[in-house]
Amino acid sequence: MNGGPSGFTNAPVTRAFIIASALFTIVFGIQGRFSTLGLSYQDIFGKLRLGKLIMSIFSFSSTPELMFGLYLLYYFRVFERQIGSNKYSVFIVFSILTSLLLEVLAVALLKDPTAKLVTPGPYGLIFASFVPFFFDIPVSTRFRVFSFLFSDKSFIYLAGLQLLLSSWKRSMLPGMCGIIAGSLYRLNVFYIRKAKFPELISSFFSRISLPSMGSPRAASSVRNVVGNVPSYPTRQIERNYPAPMHTAVEPSEDSVTTLVSMGFDRNSARQALVQARNDVNVATNILLEAQSH
Repeated sequence: MNGGPSGFTNAPVTRAFIIASALFTIVFGIQGRFSTLGLSYQDIFGKLRLGKLIMSIFSFSSTPELMFGLYLLYYFRVFERQIGSNKYSVFIVFSILTSLLLEVLAVALLKDPTAKLVTPGPYGLIFASFVPFFFDIPVSTRFRVFSFLFSDKSFIYLAGLQLLLSSWKRSMLPGMCGIIAGSLYRLNVFYIRKAKFPELISSFFSRISLPSMGSPRAASSVRNVVGNVPSYPTRQIERNYPAPMHTAVEPSEDSVTTLVSMGFDRNSARQALVQARNDVNVATNILLEAQSH
């Protein structure tokens, strides 16, 4: 499982978020100010510092947490490719704000003015992403290790578990709040899954972040799709696109696996690749356009 095409193709928002998180973590690490981050009862109900609150959302508190966190954020770029950068921006804001609100409520209930109860970092976004990962990303391979059955999704779960337990109670609290936030998004609370930002805001990330790795012509090919991407019957795809030419090459297994990792059905992915002459980006556009009809 690699989350789709390599690099940040069709994932400018993820790219910008990862860059911001890495830079903030490095800067605070160099300055030795990690101990000043994180939320406590005093930070919220004493002297509230908005700047510290924002920094705590982006900055991890240690190098191992940074490595596992950025790895998971990078993998979860598959969701931006599925629903589009605009709606993924809504997902980010909703996950962070909802998990932050839940953390504040938890800190208020615990009422421990001396302890840092919440570790810094984008835990809300990361663990909210595990909800669509669990429901919407299919298992493509299974294997056994010493009589234990694993799948290709197991590595993502293990990385998440490592991050969840990295600071014990201080990391478990924001992790659980993130899972709740992701569940609320999936339940479409307040019809949040239909919400969109103005295009000017969503395209802002494309302009401020570094150039994408991968094919640039695919940047506009992915449309907004909400929730799980279902399988598509053969006749539906053929209705929207002409039958493949006889000279079309057989789709490569890597290309099929890439589309499956993005949530598409294997048979539909293979049909789309045949019509797209094994071009993953064009095949993705075919599948998403078929879903929209």
